[in-house]
Parts: sequence; C-alpha cells; structure tokens
Amino acid sequence: MTPEELSAAITTCLKDAVDAGELSVPVEALPTEVKVDRPKSREHGDWATNIALQLAKPAGVPPRKIAEVLSTRLAQIPGVSTVDIAGPGFLNIILDAAAAGELAKAIVEAGESFGTTAAMAGTKINLEFVSANPTGPIHLGGTRWAAVGDSLARIFQSQGADVTREYYFNDHGNQIDKFARSLLASAKGEAAPEDGYGGDYIEDIAKEVMANNPGILDSADPQEEFRAQGVELMFAAIRASLHEFGVDFDVYFHENSLFENGAVEKLLDQLKGSGNMYLKDGAWWLNSTDYGDDKDRVVIKSDGNAAYIAGDIAYFKNKRDRGFDLCIYMLGADHHGYVARLKAAAAAMGDDANRVEVLIGQMVNLVQDGKPVRMSKRAGTVVTMEDLVEVVGTDAARYSLARFSSDSNIDIDLDVLTKKSNENPVFYVQYAHARTRAVGRNAAAADVERTSFDAATLTHATESELLAVLGQYPGVLNQAASFREPHRVARHLEVIAGAYHRWYDACRVTPMGEEAITDTNRTRLWLNDAVGQVLANGLSLLGVSAPERM
Repeated sequence: MTPEELSAAITTCLKDAVDAGELSVPVEALPTEVKVDRPKSREHGDWATNIALQLAKPAGVPPRKIAEVLSTRLAQIPGVSTVDIAGPGFLNIILDAAAAGELAKAIVEAGESFGTTAAMAGTKINLEFVSANPTGPIHLGGTRWAAVGDSLARIFQSQGADVTREYYFNDHGNQIDKFARSLLASAKGEAAPEDGYGGDYIEDIAKEVMANNPGILDSADPQEEFRAQGVELMFAAIRASLHEFGVDFDVYFHENSLFENGAVEKLLDQLKGSGNMYLKDGAWWLNSTDYGDDKDRVVIKSDGNAAYIAGDIAYFKNKRDRGFDLCIYMLGADHHGYVARLKAAAAAMGDDANRVEVLIGQMVNLVQDGKPVRMSKRAGTVVTMEDLVEVVGTDAARYSLARFSSDSNIDIDLDVLTKKSNENPVFYVQYAHARTRAVGRNAAAADVERTSFDAATLTHATESELLAVLGQYPGVLNQAASFREPHRVARHLEVIAGAYHRWYDACRVTPMGEEAITDTNRTRLWLNDAVGQVLANGLSLLGVSAPERM
C-alpha cells in the first residue's frame, strides 16, 4: 500500500462515515485528500494523520470522537494491521508486511514518475535566479543560486508546475560603465580605474575586443565600443559556464529593453496618475509605506534619472503581462530590502502582493587545508564557479550547494568533497545508487529476476526501515516545493542511502553458493531496484548524475 493509496482509503472512510450518519461534517470541510506522514518514532506505526484534529471544529465534536469512528473503519481495510489513537486524536496506522512491501513494486513500476504529482498543475511560475551583472565571472553566491534555483525549478516541475527559468541581464547602469572603463584602461595599458574591475579576465576580454577591432582605440567613442562588445563577450562566457554547470535558462531578459521600449516611462506615468507616486525635493517617490514597506522609495531621482526600483517595477509588470501567476526572485544576502519593496510595488500597481516571492541566499565560504579560500586566480578578488568546479567537479559542487538551507551561511570544505568516502555526502548517495546497480548486475549473473513478487517476505527490520524512508520521498518532494527548499531532497536521499547500506549489509539478494533462488531473492531485487530508482529520481532533481559504477 503506497502513501497515496492509504490517503485515498482514509478519505473514503471519512466520506462513508459521513454518509452513514456516524459523523456530521459540512461538505465544504471534507478534504479531497488526507495528508499522511511518517511518525518521528517508528514505534508509533508506519503512518500517521491528524485529520481528526483538523475536522473537530467544523464537525463540532472532540477530535478523539472522529478518530474513534475512523479507526474502526480503517482497521477493516485490507493491508491495515492496526490503528491506534494517540493524544487528542492522532491516528497511528500500522500496515501488515505485505501491504507495506507493495511499495517496492509500485516504485519500480512508476519509474521516473515516482514522487511526481499534479499538486501545482495550472500554476505558471517565473523563477529568476543568478542574474549576475555581466561584469565578471560568476562568484560563489551566484553559483549557489545556480544550483539551488535550477533544483527548485526541477522540483516545481515534478509537482506539475509550468516553470520558466529566467536570467535578468543587467545591462543598464553604473556597473556596466565601470566595466567598460576597466576594459578601455586595460587596452591602453593603464591601471584599472579606482572603482573599476581587475583580474585576468578583464585583460583577456580587452585583448579579444582589440583583436576583433584593431582600430577601436581610434574610434569616435572607444568606451562605448568596449562596453557593447565587452558585455557581449562576458555574457557569452557566463552562459557557457552555466551550461557546463548544467543550468540553462529559458529566457535571458535584458534590463535595458525596459528603458528602450518605453516600458519604464509608461509605468511611471501610470503610477503618477494613480496617486501612488508623489513629488518631493525634486524627486518622484513611490508611497510604498502604504503597502507595507518600511519607507517610501525614490523612483525618479532629482537629476531626472530613474532609480533601480523603476526598472524593478517595470520588470514585474512585464512578467505579469506574460501571464505568470507567481514571480519568484532569488537574490543575494544584501537584498533583504527588496522583499518589502517589490511586494509594495506590486500592490501599488493594483496587483496581488502575494504574486511576488523573494528568496534570500546567504554567503558561501570555501575552506581548504583548514584555511579560507578567498581569491581566484582568474577573477582577482573573488572565488568563481569555475574555481569550485575545477577542484571538486560539477556533481559535488551542485550537490553541496543544494544540500543546505539557502538562508544560512555555509562553509564548503574542499578536502571533504574530493574524498571517496562516506564523509563526502554526494559520494555517499551516488555510491548507494551505484551499489544498487552492482547488485542488479550480480543478480542477473545469478539468474535472479523480477519474475515474481511476494511483499510478505520483506520482514527484516532493515527492510521495514528502507520501505519507510522510500515511502516518505513523495512527501519530501511536496514539502521541498511548498517551502522552496531543495535541501530537503538532498538530506532525504542521504537518509535513504543510509538505510540502503544497512539493508545491504543485512540482507542478500542473490542466494549463497548452491542455495535455490526463492521468492525472497526475487522480491528483494524489486526492493533493491526501487531504491536505485528513487535515488536516481532525487539526484536528477538536484541536477546530479546517478552513476552506474563507482
């Protein structure tokens, strides 16, 4: 019995109890799906639900009364061994061995679709992440968002959402001017401007621009030429780095287009007309405090130039005009102020502030030989995506960055990530997958095949544990999507890997010596392959490979 089947059974029991007059629950309060979870302690059963507590108020009876009615009906369902009522009305359910073991066959038959649902079907999400300025290689903060953002997109898609990965190409403003001045200075053999960019990459780009345009220093406006061509070359390098990292975007949106096509000016006129902008000290302000912001924001500065928020507002409007139901922004640790201001801007335009979500990512520190790694050979001032991948590889880089909550600072120990041992979490999970494939090859050599399946033979304690954590996987995906936390998937894969390694040590798939092949061997092969399938599915959602051999 899968978690979904148990949930459906509880839902049916509840409806039948209402139809029989055993419970009085308003139709609108009856759930279409009952959530079941694994109890924290296995002693409390295989599955638990708090549905009785949820329905107590609309039913107008104590939750224990509802639990008693449901427990009586659930106990009669084939596959349910016992149902206990705990506390005020929690239902703890124990399945018989055969019903619990059926999950292994269900996983293998579901294949890549196991864990996927349609829970977010019909939701169109714009997920904007990385969006680093095209003024240098991607640093560790951007690398973290590349790993987390792409994983989150995959998880959303596994739950049925329509996701567009978007990169906001910041090609408007002072940072681009500094970049152009730095390239020009390098081309002239001069030191970088005091507020400019350094590093070997500036010299490399300047040389490439010069090689493509030998007379560029004699042009009417060499700085503008270096800006246009340098930004294009830098962004091409960024896209190539991201592609090598397994991250490709559906849309590369140019900030400058919002100004060139008049979208910013048109929207600001609209806000002025609605009374949501006012003139003060020669500048135009958005009355964002009326919509929950901590202060009003300058949108047009006193010199007549647009502030950053002007483009941000027009960009959100553009996303909504493209039909996105939810606009998620993944921003760096120094962007906390954007949460309130973007929501306020949406509300000021008459939109729903809940259409905006801002996720803030914290700092990443690299450690090697017990010391911080602070500087890149190429970038000069920061550690880049290429630096990390060069040392540990793409799989370890992506996994290690995705396995932590993005709102916490993390230290990445390069020495650990290069070890082929259980200390290295990505190795631990990938090795578990490779081991399932090795067991499968050994089984084939011993003529053990999945020709029959007897779930009642999966009675060993390690098998019960393994089935329990496999059964939790769909719920983990749902939580990862709901809370925007891909690290839940990584951590659960490690739990599955641990349970599998313990099972491997205790239970054999292939018979010993001249022993006959039994249904126990065949059924354990189903369980082995189910583990491999779930590990492969989960690693895929993190953009990490599932090796056949290690």
